[in-house]
Amino acid sequence: MKVDGRHTRSIWVEAEGATVAIIDQTLLPHRYQTATLRTVADAARAIATMQVRGAPLIGATAAYGICLALGADPSDEALEHACQQLLATRPTAINLKWALDEMAAAVRNRPRDERLAAAWRRAAAIGEEDIVTNQAIGRHGLELIAEIAASKKAGERVNVLTHCNAGWLATVDWGTATAPIYMAHDKGLSVHVWVDETRPRNQGAALTAWELGQHGVPHTVIADNTGGHLMQHGMVDMVVVGADRVAANGDVCNKIGTYLKALAAKDNNVPFYVGLPSPTIDFSVSDGLTEVPIEQRGADEVATMTGRTADGRVETVRIVPEGSAVANYAFDVTPARLVTGLITERGIVAPRRDALAAAFVERAQGPPRSGVS
Repeated sequence: MKVDGRHTRSIWVEAEGATVAIIDQTLLPHRYQTATLRTVADAARAIATMQVRGAPLIGATAAYGICLALGADPSDEALEHACQQLLATRPTAINLKWALDEMAAAVRNRPRDERLAAAWRRAAAIGEEDIVTNQAIGRHGLELIAEIAASKKAGERVNVLTHCNAGWLATVDWGTATAPIYMAHDKGLSVHVWVDETRPRNQGAALTAWELGQHGVPHTVIADNTGGHLMQHGMVDMVVVGADRVAANGDVCNKIGTYLKALAAKDNNVPFYVGLPSPTIDFSVSDGLTEVPIEQRGADEVATMTGRTADGRVETVRIVPEGSAVANYAFDVTPARLVTGLITERGIVAPRRDALAAAFVERAQGPPRSGVS
């Protein structure tokens, strides 16, 4: 996608071929700055501190983290340690474990002098596969937007509400929930995005709004609690969100607040779609509500806010009284019954166990190839 008119990805291998560059998303939207990952510890820190975030991008970063680890030590012990170090960074998004399994399978049982090259090849392939997958998600979602557009009067826009950031910043390129939006905009359809601010980290206001603006997509940032009101007044045509993990029964785990949007959508007959690549489906989880681990993050994310002052300084201020307890649940689970459809690289799939298993037979038949326990 575009930054200042130039095509940009969220992660790339630097010229010397031994380090990896990322966009430091903790500095957006006020500062655009890249960071270099030189070691597996750098990759783990980038994931844990959310310099990179979004399930697909976390997976891609972890894959490159394995490359950086093997560049220093190609032994089995180093591989296992790197996998465990990276796996411990974020507990909810399943793409992380999927990518580590893929990397371990690509290098294990190879001679040590072949492992590093094999790791770089597989990590690069994971990134390219993510882009192709997201493009396919975009094409299938575009059909939904085009259908709504065709039902409207000339000049009327399609209003899409999204939550958190499931854009190209959360993937290697294109995004999941945003890929259909970008394709609709590029095709000339009149599309407008209601962007939930998505407290407490404000990934909607800070990231989704920033990337939509860079690409020229019309959008409006709204407070998190505004979506239901807009739906009641016919101002939302569809909701499209991303996912960090989808259970085998179609339950969707996504950024905290997604469940409330799904409830409002159901009550107002607004279609609620989830854009996701197949590595986000966890066939080992039968019930999302009871089995998906929900990450709880630090209190400061809720108690403080960062912004730019009138004179251009970026400052962090406290908004919660000293001494007040703070809970920071990072995700919630939307039951499958509230989901209209899952927009995947293989089409729109019903949020049901049988439909998911039929669409992704090769993944539903058993656990992924081995590596990380």
